[in-house]
Amino acid sequence: MPKKVKEFNAYRQKMNDKILAADNKVIKRIFNLDTNTFKEDHLPVKTKELLGLVASAVLRCDDCIAYHLETAYKIGVTKEEMMETMSIATLVGGTIVIPHLRRALEFWEALESEV
Repeated sequence: MPKKVKEFNAYRQKMNDKILAADNKVIKRIFNLDTNTFKEDHLPVKTKELLGLVASAVLRCDDCIAYHLETAYKIGVTKEEMMETMSIATLVGGTIVIPHLRRALEFWEALESEV
């Protein structure tokens, strides 16, 4: 696994563990809601991940973008599908999303380099 991806996942896991250890009921429910939202239902998981990617890009959350990129990559989203999704995010969010598009592509290339 590339260093960039490994570092992101390690930090995310460490901090999520600390957050959940605080045993705050509201935070635990939000985490659970997030987990359950992205499960297969009326919409396929792939569609949900790509929707999550668009929302994350428009909201300019690099951690969220990386999370959805990695999940999308693992479930078989192609680079072309990811780029088309990010093009929608850039259209909706405007040119302010372009720096996040750059980092998204860089993270995707890191994911691809693990093969």
